Amino acid sequence: MYNDLFSIGPFTVHTYGLFVAIGIIAAFLVTERRGKKMGIDVSRLDSLAITFVIAGFIGSKLLYTLTRIKDIMADPSLVLSLSDGWVVWGGIIGGLIGGYIYCRTHKMNFWKQVDLIIPSVALAQGFGRIGCFFAGCCYGVETTSVLGVVFPEGSLAPAGIRLLPTQLICSVFDFALFFVLIYLVRKKKNIFEGEVGIWYLAAYSFGRFVIEFFRGDLIRGGINGLSTSQIISLIMGTVCIGLLVYLPKRQKKLQNK
Repeated sequence: MYNDLFSIGPFTVHTYGLFVAIGIIAAFLVTERRGKKMGIDVSRLDSLAITFVIAGFIGSKLLYTLTRIKDIMADPSLVLSLSDGWVVWGGIIGGLIGGYIYCRTHKMNFWKQVDLIIPSVALAQGFGRIGCFFAGCCYGVETTSVLGVVFPEGSLAPAGIRLLPTQLICSVFDFALFFVLIYLVRKKKNIFEGEVGIWYLAAYSFGRFVIEFFRGDLIRGGINGLSTSQIISLIMGTVCIGLLVYLPKRQKKLQNK
């Protein structure tokens, strides 16, 4: 709602960018601390984190470009915006691909690193969604509910209309997911490598699929009434549920041999 914090000459500091930065820094610090407590080598964490972030940004912009290819061909400047034009699923998939390539290159256990980092991804997303709220992007449908928020002129959301603050709902969900994943790691024994990452993807798929029904910015592509993010969520969620059923059985069989 107040996306422009201050300007120094031609350079403007945006609330959206500030919260994204806070999220990334918080995610790194939490991951580093958890890694040290768990006895995991974090000497390459900074390089791995940078790889995740850069690959995530590239993936996010790429998926956004694919969902709005016709509009971007007509106006290429749409893809250059830093306060809009990001698709979270693209960021998640891009980050995982970048992380996998980095781990393979440096002979690191990819799934072990995913289990360490992924709770902090949810934490970073929680802060990022607060940034979305201030920018007015990712807004919800029109509502008469007391939860509705009216955005001012200059926001990415339509001004003067009471809208459901789906950004803040997503933020609460992401923060809750972070704490649930941390609890899972602390309390559950015999977690197979990759389980925390798979639980994150399964839970995020469910939450994202539901919240998409309440989004009001319907310019993100889709098929048969489902948005691009919902289609990805359905596929990813189904695969993850299958893995959560299959992998524990497989691990048990291997232990019994």
